[in-house]
Amino acid sequence: MKDNCILTAESVTEGHPDKLCDTIADAVVDACLTQDAAARVACEVMATAGKIIAAGEITAAKIPDIPAIICRTVREAGYGGSDYEVEVITHEQSPDIAEAVCGGTETGAGDQGILYGFACDETKELLPLPVVLAHRLTRLLTDTRRQGIIPGLRPDGKAQVSVEYRSGVPCRVAAVVVSCQHEDGVELAELRHAVMRHIIQPAFQNFPLDAETDILINPSGRFVEGGFEADTGLTGRKLMVDTYGGLAPHGGGALSGKDGTKVDRSGAYMARYIAKNIVAAGLAERCTVSLAYAIGKAQPVMVEVDAHGTGKFSDAVLEQAVRVVFNLTPDGMIGTLGLDRPIFRRFCNYGHFTHDDAPWEQTDMTEVLECACRAKEAGVSQR
Repeated sequence: MKDNCILTAESVTEGHPDKLCDTIADAVVDACLTQDAAARVACEVMATAGKIIAAGEITAAKIPDIPAIICRTVREAGYGGSDYEVEVITHEQSPDIAEAVCGGTETGAGDQGILYGFACDETKELLPLPVVLAHRLTRLLTDTRRQGIIPGLRPDGKAQVSVEYRSGVPCRVAAVVVSCQHEDGVELAELRHAVMRHIIQPAFQNFPLDAETDILINPSGRFVEGGFEADTGLTGRKLMVDTYGGLAPHGGGALSGKDGTKVDRSGAYMARYIAKNIVAAGLAERCTVSLAYAIGKAQPVMVEVDAHGTGKFSDAVLEQAVRVVFNLTPDGMIGTLGLDRPIFRRFCNYGHFTHDDAPWEQTDMTEVLECACRAKEAGVSQR
């Protein structure tokens, strides 16, 4: 990171068309895992005005009622759940891939992939401050809509926060952007006043705005038509919202719609789990963990730890400790994080790494990691 810069992150509400497609896809994964913990699922969702399509590969003991899941999920997001033509196109996982993944003594990776996990000590969530603030805004948008605090709010919405850093430390909020769907007839001036009072001010209680902060509320003006009626939604199109706001590397693979054998999901979660425990243990102020896999192979082909010059131990010692402490095979990651359980829909909105109760957000390996680092460093010194 540059010493002096402005960093920006965005978030979207669960009624945003792309995010709603993610939610539907994860609801399908959960339904499959409820019936069969060994289900193999790769579900993609596309939706537009009047039409929702779910497609992909599902191998499970029982295929759930996907149209019912779609309608229920859309309705729970705040839209009419039966106002769409629903089409479902699925088939079983390729036998070639199935044999590569499950044909050996241990589960192989469902695909090749490069995964990154990141943590830093800027916030209690151990995430960059712009990411935390952006998600806070969209959570409040949804909460105030559901509670009726701001009359006329609708489900679709986005937020963006720019934070100024000096000497690498966040010092002020440079800009805030909030765009929220509303009912026809809502006065824009009244809406902007309500959003400022009930959403922006509470979101920034712990990191106040100043007189120079640029605040933009519905900068395009009227925002009545939203959701699938206004914009085609697609699974996996909000990767930066799901992870680190573009402020840390991303391997390019989507998280939602996939079971745990897909390392795009399990590897990204495990890399975050490792990075967060390293920072929580005080072993580094910032940390990026990189993993890479080959399809059908259980062990990663790359494990790398970068403490960005802030490590208590060398990056080499941290990497060796990670290899000792964590089982980085698909079976190991699924077992460690409980990824064979129907938990995914619960965590797919407002960033996958902002939920305190998510398995990959726990900091239960700090002492073990530090002990492993000391042991590895002692072994290096003796040689």
